[in-house]
Amino acid sequence: MTIRHSLLVASAALAGTLLTATAVSATGQAAAASTVLTYGSAGGSSVAVGDVLSAASSSVAIRTTSGGSTGITCDASSFSASVATNPAAPGTATESLSAFSIGGSCSTNIVGTTSVKSITAGGLPYATSVTSSGTVTVQGPLTTTVVLGSLLGNVTCGYTADSLTGTASNTDSSIAFSNQEFTKSSGSSLCPGSGYFTATYGPVKDTTAAGSPSVFTN
Repeated sequence: MTIRHSLLVASAALAGTLLTATAVSATGQAAAASTVLTYGSAGGSSVAVGDVLSAASSSVAIRTTSGGSTGITCDASSFSASVATNPAAPGTATESLSAFSIGGSCSTNIVGTTSVKSITAGGLPYATSVTSSGTVTVQGPLTTTVVLGSLLGNVTCGYTADSLTGTASNTDSSIAFSNQEFTKSSGSSLCPGSGYFTATYGPVKDTTAAGSPSVFTN
C-alpha cells in the first residue's frame, strides 16, 4: 500500500508539473503574440483602434513617365490616417486616410509650364490597408487636381488612380511609394497624359499615443 501510495503521489506531482509547464508555455506564447501595427518597436505595444497615424516626406516627384526626369517636384507632403482595425499578426490592419497634402516649394520642367500653383487630393477619406508583409494599399478612386502656371495663364489638370501600392519598412518606420500611376481625366494639352507618383513618408508616428512613438508592422 505504501509503494502504491507513493507511486500515485509521484504521478500526481508529475501531472501537475506538466500542467504548469503547459500553462507557462501558453502564457509565453500569448505574451509573444502581436498585432499587425505596434508602436515603440516591432512586437511592441499594440496601436489602438482610433489612434491617428501621421508621417511626412521632404521629397515628392510626379513624373510624366515612369522613372523619367520630366514632371513636378515638391519638398513637402504629409498624411494622417485613423486606425480602423488592428488584428493579431499575421493579418491586415485597416485605416481611413483622412488628410493628404503636397506643397512646400514645388517646381516643374514640363514643357509649356512655368510654375506649380497647387496640388490637391480629392475624394478623401481613402480606405487603406497594411499587411504583416508590409504591403500598403490606398484604395480609390483617388482624384488629384494639379494647377500649373503657364505663359497663357493657369492650367488645371485632373488625374485619377484606382489605387496606390506602397511598402512599409521597419528599418525607419517608413512607407515608400514608387512610380504609382495617375491617369489624366481632364485638362488642356499642356497637362501630361499620366503622372507617376514617387515619395517616401516617415517615420510613421502614432500621434495619439504618449510621445508620438514610431509605428511598426508585424
